[in-house]
Amino acid sequence: MYIITVLFTLQPEHRTAFLRAVTSNAQTSLNDEPGCRQFDVGVSTINPDDIFLYEVYDSRAAFDEHLASSHFLEFNAATARWVSAKVVNAFERTHPAIHTS
Repeated sequence: MYIITVLFTLQPEHRTAFLRAVTSNAQTSLNDEPGCRQFDVGVSTINPDDIFLYEVYDSRAAFDEHLASSHFLEFNAATARWVSAKVVNAFERTHPAIHTS
């Protein structure tokens, strides 16, 4: 599994619009991308202008497909000017193993 985390710091006047856009992007990713397994959006309890994404993909290739998708490209273009800072990290899951019951 391939995990992406993103920490956005927003310009406060764009927080509501950004949350609408990122929630739509997350839902479309889950609905339309077979390799997207999880896409969580969190708002900091300390600073509401900090938004955290936790995304899980089957592989790096699945994430690359996400980055090339029209919905992501539209989201990224529409929201770029609303973001003061953005930190992206990538991880490979080593534990726990995924199991179905």
